[in-house]
Amino acid sequence: MKVTLNQFNDLVTALEDENLEFKEAKTGFNFETLGKYCAALANEGGGKVVLGVTDKRPRRIVGTGAFEQIERTRRGLIEKLHIRIDVSEIAHPDGRVLVFDIPPHPVGSAIRYDGVYWARSADSLVPMPEEQLRDIFAEGGRDFSGDICERASLDDLNSQGIEEFRKRWAAKSGNPALKNLPIEQLLHDAGVVQDDDVTYAALILFGKREALGRYLPQAELVFEYRSSDASGPASQRKEYRDGFFCFYDDLWHTINLRNDMQHYRDGLFVFDIPTFTEGPVREAILNAVSHRDYQLAGSIFIRQYPHRLVMESPGGFPRGITIENILDRQSPRNRRVAGVFARCGLVERSGQGVNLMFEQSIREGKPLPDFTGTDSYQVNLTLHGHIRDPRFIQFLERVGQEKLQSYSTQDFIILDLVH
Repeated sequence: MKVTLNQFNDLVTALEDENLEFKEAKTGFNFETLGKYCAALANEGGGKVVLGVTDKRPRRIVGTGAFEQIERTRRGLIEKLHIRIDVSEIAHPDGRVLVFDIPPHPVGSAIRYDGVYWARSADSLVPMPEEQLRDIFAEGGRDFSGDICERASLDDLNSQGIEEFRKRWAAKSGNPALKNLPIEQLLHDAGVVQDDDVTYAALILFGKREALGRYLPQAELVFEYRSSDASGPASQRKEYRDGFFCFYDDLWHTINLRNDMQHYRDGLFVFDIPTFTEGPVREAILNAVSHRDYQLAGSIFIRQYPHRLVMESPGGFPRGITIENILDRQSPRNRRVAGVFARCGLVERSGQGVNLMFEQSIREGKPLPDFTGTDSYQVNLTLHGHIRDPRFIQFLERVGQEKLQSYSTQDFIILDLVH
């Protein structure tokens, strides 16, 4: 919307706050700097950048020689920022003035300029703090994984990962027709491709290494084995930078290489329990991949120690989830990713992966999963592997597996508390 001379006079007398930015720009102004200010104002709710006016009160109109071709400048900003920006050129008696009108960011989307989410701090431009960025991304419950990655194509997806998903989906559904579907139709039916457009979920699950490097480099999982808590290089380190279905089984096999057996005796019989049981570990990995915030920098880290497994995933709990209600409330951050896991049977009971981790830990006499260290920026989950008390396992054996099948997660937690 064009700014009139009367409206401009009101702007000059207003306080410079989160909605206004005045720059003298007498002889010119850098386009890159203007773009960053526009991004910052959009991220802060929208506002105006005024060129040709001093920023100190009382303000004076000094005129600006910047951006003589204002329509070209406007188109350049729109191309860079992907939001509509209006520019008013005001012929003030004291000199030419430009007013750039910036709308607020779209709900759930922050605005970047040259790959950085900008904000203002005093008189400077700074990368937006992660807490502010998280608040924007959480608006409206937006599912980032369902967004289209505009530059990606089907050629950026790994056929090996897609065929692994096809095999699992056909087995889970009992539908043999899935084995012969063209790849485009298979991915469309799975909800990760729309027409010929590739979603971020498709990249997370099936992306080639090079494609993830270009479009979503933070979709990386780093595994480390450490024999102790001592600082220094890990004994083993593997970086998984492919679509999830390309490395999922290899990750478990890597963890299982150093997975010792623990023994307990019940009468004449000796029973073996692995330090890390496959079910809870896989559930924890699936939760990290489907619930992390892919709009924030940082990788998922899995650190294996002799008797515990520590997982760190960026983004904190999804909105509405706390340590206190995590067993009772579900709020998937990346619904498209979680939906694919459910289709192919990786997730048996939708939204109950944490419940299964708790139940299995109690069944095996191990400490409960521990979320200590979780904050607004990342989720920390520790799975402890040592058996605390073999007698409790013996007690559960006497209760009987058939009866235990009818127990809820709360029933198991009550048993654990009583113990």
